[in-house]
Amino acid sequence: MINIHDIMETINMISEENLDIRTITMGISLLDCCDSDIEKSCQKVYDKITRLAGNLVKTGEDIEKEYGIPIINKRISVTPISMLVAASGGDPVLYAKALQRAADATGVNFIGGYSALVHKGFAAGDEELIRSIPRALSETNNICSSVNIGSTKAGINMDAVKLMGEIVRETAEITADRECIGCAKLVVFCNAVEDNPFMAGAFHGVGEPDCVIHVGVSGPGVVQAAIKKHPNATLGEIAEVIKRTAFKITRMGQLVGNEASRRLGVPFGIVDLSLAPTPAVGDSVAHILEEMGLETCGIPGTTAALAMLNDAVKKGGVMASSYVGGLSGAFIPVTEDAGMIDAARSGDLRLEKLEAMTAVCSVGLDMIAIPGDTPAEVISGIIADEAAIGMVNSKTTAVRVIPAINKKEGEELDFGGLLGAGPIMDVNLKKSPKKFIERAGRIPAPLQSLKN
Repeated sequence: MINIHDIMETINMISEENLDIRTITMGISLLDCCDSDIEKSCQKVYDKITRLAGNLVKTGEDIEKEYGIPIINKRISVTPISMLVAASGGDPVLYAKALQRAADATGVNFIGGYSALVHKGFAAGDEELIRSIPRALSETNNICSSVNIGSTKAGINMDAVKLMGEIVRETAEITADRECIGCAKLVVFCNAVEDNPFMAGAFHGVGEPDCVIHVGVSGPGVVQAAIKKHPNATLGEIAEVIKRTAFKITRMGQLVGNEASRRLGVPFGIVDLSLAPTPAVGDSVAHILEEMGLETCGIPGTTAALAMLNDAVKKGGVMASSYVGGLSGAFIPVTEDAGMIDAARSGDLRLEKLEAMTAVCSVGLDMIAIPGDTPAEVISGIIADEAAIGMVNSKTTAVRVIPAINKKEGEELDFGGLLGAGPIMDVNLKKSPKKFIERAGRIPAPLQSLKN
């Protein structure tokens, strides 16, 4: 039973604590757009997206006005484009441009799915798409790309890891005149999920319906404010506070998802209950950890605090919705989180600590600017380390790093908007993993994969 207290509490969360729906994302299957003629296939892609998502933005805006709930982004995810390239051949960038035309026509913020799944090896279309990523991200504005290079079941495809180190660096170089923005739209995954509504890693998995609506909620500021009301609580009591707060946030996401699904006439998929920060003050995961008792994010105790936060968010969210999915937890993107930015600038938060934190957070090394002279094999080493954490722990991990071309440690990149700004972080370049990376092959799946 909803009472006046619940209504007033929600209004306060929205107006004072930065509560919002971070995204409604329409997933669209493009499998029926395959054609041996790439130009015909691109036209089918454009036609299907604009037909199904033509009212997505308006629907989101109407729900915002009627319910007073901010919906920050309206997005689309599509079938990994490498699958279409396998059927059509030709220049994969033509698909990227077709997706961009669809983004322009529908008015969405981003379309994700310029992607390839190569965790066990390269199939037809995969390598062609991967090698085209730098051009695709340079020649479009609203397209996001991801590559899954490992999984708990398959191990890690080190041929793909080596290639992705080169691709990340090339993407930075080709967009160096725009703060290397291409790399902010490129994610390398281990254990990628099929129903992720968040960019840049969203794609529409082959096990998904033809069309579906997913919702990504947010609310770091709400969680921080709730903890602040209990300055003398024990950690167990704080966990209960976080669970109750996550429940309320997720219920709002469920409401918006059901309403968008009804109005658009497509099935409702999942609520991703991840705490997604922004550079705005009062909307930071790092500040939640500091409210829990850390003097600053990055010091000893940070990983334990983050583990507790992530667990409590999941426990509260699953009570609020029967269809929780995506990534669901706490994101720690450095340039997108005001507290992370401050901790990185002060030197309290370092790359090695971030890697430890990714063992217990929602995803991985996210939106981290690194020196522009970082070699491709070092980027590959970072990717391999992060994939190993995901593989062994049966969780999704990811790497979204931005080599800041012609810049060095201590300088800054500034993307503006939700992508934020932040310092270029130190990377250990004294020794090289080059020989290890060039051995190639596949790191075998761990014992955890033998669960049948």
